[in-house]
Amino acid sequence: MARLRIAIIGLGKIARDQHLPVIASSTVFELVAVVSPKATVESGVRAFRDHQEMLRQIELDAVAICTPPAVRHMIARDCLERGLHVLLEKPPAASIGEVADLEALSRRNGRSLFTTWHAQFNDSVLEAARLVADQGLEAMRIDWLEDVEKWHPGQQWIWEPGGFGVFDAGINALSIATAISPAKLLLRQARFSMHPTGQEPIAANLALAAAGVKGPIDVILDWRHKGEERWTIDIRTRAHTRLLLSDGGGTLRIDDQPPIRSGQGEYHAIYDKFARLIKEGHSLIDGEPLRLVADAFLLARRDQG
Repeated sequence: MARLRIAIIGLGKIARDQHLPVIASSTVFELVAVVSPKATVESGVRAFRDHQEMLRQIELDAVAICTPPAVRHMIARDCLERGLHVLLEKPPAASIGEVADLEALSRRNGRSLFTTWHAQFNDSVLEAARLVADQGLEAMRIDWLEDVEKWHPGQQWIWEPGGFGVFDAGINALSIATAISPAKLLLRQARFSMHPTGQEPIAANLALAAAGVKGPIDVILDWRHKGEERWTIDIRTRAHTRLLLSDGGGTLRIDDQPPIRSGQGEYHAIYDKFARLIKEGHSLIDGEPLRLVADAFLLARRDQG
């Protein structure tokens, strides 16, 4: 059976670190093109500087869009209208309205749309969600602390409107929280520390709540952190079990038991899921993490960082 012809649009760090190697090892997808303003040939595939040029010149089945979020909606629309299946890196778009528009377009065109939240695809996160569903949620604390210069060196777009600032990484934590919480998470308070010269927060504290959860649900996001990253979610169930997710969701410790580590990796699981969605003619569109970010921007007190 012929493999699905896929192109990567946006060839930044996440595409090079995750998408390229996973597609290279896939038996379902074949990388046939890349699109980037500084496009060069990648392992013999065709390189384009503009996605519209690529759509005019070659035949494709699917695309993975890994650009900054501000331009994803326009690119995804062009690809869906051309009859392609679309995988969107997180966050799927710059606004909730854009996601809704793409969902409607994918349905009209009968093409699969997949809004990926890679942290949700860790085996450890799935096990934590199963335990919380069984035992109930009592409280949760998220600490997502890292150095922006390590993970986004020289990338000024993250501080411009629509760049998300610290939420570019913090939305990963929120995606885990929405996957774990048995009830819809609601924002009660938010406080931002703004980037000194930009338009987006470099740090944020959130207070969340959910029906039936008596304890606090606190979120601390900070890109000013130096030293080893801290990506942890500390969960207490109603049965008094402590679940500690670390390594960005890659490791789960249940009370004092040995840690459980995820198996094949987030992006292998993502592309397996994308293949199944295409085969079955389905889409998977999850806007909850983006909705929490939008609520934070609506309600936040803003302090100069």
